[in-house]
Amino acid sequence: MNKKIIGRVDKIDFPNLNLFGVDAKIDTGAYTSAIHCSKIVEENNILRCTFYSKGHPNFSGKQVDFENYSLTDVKSSNGFVENRYKIKSEVVFFGKTYKINLTLSTREEMRFPVLIGRQFLNKKFLVDVDLQNLSFNQKK
Repeated sequence: MNKKIIGRVDKIDFPNLNLFGVDAKIDTGAYTSAIHCSKIVEENNILRCTFYSKGHPNFSGKQVDFENYSLTDVKSSNGFVENRYKIKSEVVFFGKTYKINLTLSTREEMRFPVLIGRQFLNKKFLVDVDLQNLSFNQKK
C-alpha cells in the first residue's frame, strides 16, 4: 500500500459533525484520536455532544446526537487513565474521506482541538515533522 506523507499539523474536515478547517495535531505518541467536545449529555441511549470552543471559531456550538457510541479507557501521557466516550465519524484528508474513531475530551485549554493518533494513521500515512498543512494546502 502506498502511504501518503502528512505533516505534524493540518486543517481537516469532519463533514458528519459539521466541522470544517479544524486545526489538528498529528500525534504519533497517542494511540487513539481525540476531539474537543464542550458538553456531553447521555440521555435515553442518545449521546448529545456540543462542539463549541471560543478559542477555535470552527467549533460553532452545534449539537450532534449519536445513537452508536461506547466508553473506552484512554491513558494520557502523564499516566492517568480516563474513561471517555468514543464515537465513529468521518474525516477528510487530501480530498479523501476516511472512517475514524474519536474519543471525546475537553481540550479547551489545548492549542489543537483535535489529535490524530496512531490507530488512524496506521497503514495510511507517514508523518514528516518538518511539514505542515499538506492536506489543507492541497485543497486551496
